[in-house]
Amino acid sequence: MLHVAFGMGVEHVDYDQFKEEFFLRYEACLTERTRPFAEVEQLLVSVVDRGLLWGIVTNKAQRFTSPIVRSLRLFDSASTVICGDTTAHAKPHPEPLLEAARQLSLSPAQCIYVGDDERDIVAGRAAGMRTVAAKYGYLGHGAHTASWGADAEVSSPLQVLQLLEPS
Repeated sequence: MLHVAFGMGVEHVDYDQFKEEFFLRYEACLTERTRPFAEVEQLLVSVVDRGLLWGIVTNKAQRFTSPIVRSLRLFDSASTVICGDTTAHAKPHPEPLLEAARQLSLSPAQCIYVGDDERDIVAGRAAGMRTVAAKYGYLGHGAHTASWGADAEVSSPLQVLQLLEPS
C-alpha cells in the first residue's frame, strides 16, 4: 500500500516509520466498517449445523486479526484462527494451512481451503488440500481465477456448500 500511495518500497529510508503510522491508523478504525461478505453468515451456520470444523487462515497479523474476529460474532464458531505471524511463514507457504489442519486434528486431505487470492490456492495445493477460488472478495483488477489452478471456483459463499456434498 505504501508503494501504491507514495511510491515507497522497503528500501526507502522512511519505510518503517510510514508502515508503523499506517498500522496505527488502521488499528484505530479496523472494526468500524469491517463487515462479512453477503452469505458468509449463512455459510458458517450451515457448516456448523453439519458438524464440520472450520477456521480462518489469514496473512493479516494477529495484532489486527484478533480485534476483527472478536468484533464479528459470527466468527465465534471458528475452531482455529491462524494469522500471518502465527507460523514462521505466511502464505503462499503451506505452513499456516498445515498448522490449521494440525489444530483441527485433520489431515490436509480432509480440508477444503477457500481463498480469494492466487497465493491462497498456491498454499492450499502445496499443503495437500482441496482448493476453491472465491471469485468474490478482494480480487484485484483483472484477476483471472481460472489460471490459479484451484480444484473449484465459487461465485458466492453459499456455493461452497455444494462442494461439501458427498460425491
